[in-house]
Amino acid sequence: MADIIVGIILILLIGGAVAYIVKEKKKGTKCIGCPAGGSCPHSGKCGQKH
Repeated sequence: MADIIVGIILILLIGGAVAYIVKEKKKGTKCIGCPAGGSCPHSGKCGQKH
C-alpha cells in the first residue's frame, strides 16, 4: 500500500514539473531556471554571467 502512495506522489511531482516546463516554454521563456527568465539579454545562452 505504501508503495502505491509513493508512486502516486512521484507521478504527481513529475507531472507537475513537466506541466510547468511546457507552460513556461509556451510563454517564450528560454531559460526556465534563470531569474531573468524571458527578458534575458543573452537569449538562449543560459549559464553565462550576465
